[in-house]
Amino acid sequence: MADIKGHVTPFESLSGAAVVATNVQRSFNGRDVLRNVNLTIERDQFVALLGRSGTGKSTLLRILGGLDADYEGEVLVPERRAVVFQEARLIPWLKVLSNVVLGLSPRLEGRAALRERGLDALREVELERHAKDWPLTLSGGEAQRVALARALVREPQLMLLDEPFGALDALTRIKMQSLLQRLCALHRPAVLLVTHDVDEAILLADRVTVLVDGQISLDVEVDIPRPRSRGDAKFIELRDRLLRELGVEERTAAPPSTLVSLAPRSRRGDEVSR
Repeated sequence: MADIKGHVTPFESLSGAAVVATNVQRSFNGRDVLRNVNLTIERDQFVALLGRSGTGKSTLLRILGGLDADYEGEVLVPERRAVVFQEARLIPWLKVLSNVVLGLSPRLEGRAALRERGLDALREVELERHAKDWPLTLSGGEAQRVALARALVREPQLMLLDEPFGALDALTRIKMQSLLQRLCALHRPAVLLVTHDVDEAILLADRVTVLVDGQISLDVEVDIPRPRSRGDAKFIELRDRLLRELGVEERTAAPPSTLVSLAPRSRRGDEVSR
């Protein structure tokens, strides 16, 4: 097995794919968290990654995002990538607009152009009016919208989402799911969403993959027309199939509005393996 650490290849040479991960393996303290994982994500494709805590979902996402280079295998990803975590991770001493454009160089396009670019991103998430506010004045949902704006302002070819709505209340979560779907349709990045929420995966993704014991055990297309309804027969059938793969009893009899989640709403953001 080749030992290629943090290897990035130009987007144009991926022959239609945004991600090609081959035989990826990652261990912590002698314990294998990822075992020979193979994953391909096409350009413009939205893939959801399900799995119980400790199965390596976030570890794989961190590898694809260039945040963990201590792995074995080969990972080919585009250079322009953005990561959105469960916590918004805004800098409290910078105002909202400054958080959005953080890390972008004004020397490349000028301060005025960079400011307008940041405001455009805030308009897309309906937060332009908060451009001069401090992050601590925002609600949880507003802070996550700023995090999405910060990711999209970089025009990523690959967007990596690590349970971005896991700490939000149910109603805010539904709104954020709709917003994410709209923004992805507009910007068309390839997307990998790590989530514990089976319903969320089916609602948003083109494909759903399941990680069990560090290996992908199921990879299935979501053949359900949009907009999708939890009460749709195909939706319920796929939900039951995914739950069985995850070792959870079927919940066909659950009301259509029920959100099926495999983890508590909040968790520490610095765990390296989920």
